[in-house]
Amino acid sequence: MAASILGTLRLGLWGSTLFILAILIPHVAALIEGLYCGTQICYDVLGVTRDASKSEIGRAYRQLARKYHPDRFQAGDPGLAGETAESAQQKFLLIATAYETLKDEDSRRDYDYMLDHPEQYYSHYYTYYRRRLAPRVDVRIVILVTVCAISIFQYYSWWSSYTEAINYLTTVPKYRIQATALAKQQGLLNRTKEKGKNRRSKEEIREEEEEIIRDIIKNKIDIKGGYQKPNVSDILLCRIVLFPYHLCAYVVWYCTWVYRFSIRGEEYGEGEKLYVIRKHMKMSQAQFDSLDDHLKQTFLQRQLWIKENYEVYKEEQEEEMKMKMATDPRWKRYRRWMKSEGPGRITFVDD
Repeated sequence: MAASILGTLRLGLWGSTLFILAILIPHVAALIEGLYCGTQICYDVLGVTRDASKSEIGRAYRQLARKYHPDRFQAGDPGLAGETAESAQQKFLLIATAYETLKDEDSRRDYDYMLDHPEQYYSHYYTYYRRRLAPRVDVRIVILVTVCAISIFQYYSWWSSYTEAINYLTTVPKYRIQATALAKQQGLLNRTKEKGKNRRSKEEIREEEEEIIRDIIKNKIDIKGGYQKPNVSDILLCRIVLFPYHLCAYVVWYCTWVYRFSIRGEEYGEGEKLYVIRKHMKMSQAQFDSLDDHLKQTFLQRQLWIKENYEVYKEEQEEEMKMKMATDPRWKRYRRWMKSEGPGRITFVDD
């Protein structure tokens, strides 16, 4: 009888032990060194339950922070019996870590998941360091600021190039004479001489005339290519914003092109012919626009939109370039130098 009672007690003791371990092991196994509060539970560090609200967590943190803050630590304080400055500082850091973990809803949710699912060891490491190493600033804001900075730099560079081109054209006699004649026709330079108090110095009059000539050159001369007048719609930011519109417009244009010229077999107009010629020459729109109008008419007369005609024209241009290089005195001198004294010649110091 005694043996059966003793056996029953042993089974009960083992059952109780296993029940306690079943409760404690998940939490103990979930506490990973180096993650969150380490081997301590963040709720226990702050002295709150898992159901505590955000305000309760904040209140507990402030109380403990005032108690263990290194700047408030005083040796012999009754509330800090047995604590040293170093141990108080370590506790303060642990309290701060627990608060940082639990004050954020996403971080708290990840931490609770780690406590409830201790077997997902590597997943907890990944979740923790992904959140720690994630950028604090929204990537979209960084991209927007970068695009805006590039757009401002683009516009400033284009405006500087345009101003440089205008300054150069004001010094070219051809354009300066035309602008002066046009200003005189408009009566901008034929004003009567000023007398009395309104009379200005010659320097002021000259500056005004220069500004008038400069404005006429700006308005009358169409500068194309890399020195053209900057347009806000050409900067990167506007291009990105208007990209869907331009994409739809291109799709509509391409479908129309295929339908008109590939399916229906319509004849090219002048604009379409120049477009095909530009594609044969592999030029951008700005480069092609900078060509002289007389040269474009030559392209049309020679029917360069036809691939065979363009190949013949290309060979002629290459032969012409070779002839110019063969007859150019500078190229002759260069070839003689390469033949007799070029980098391939072997020389000695005594020579």
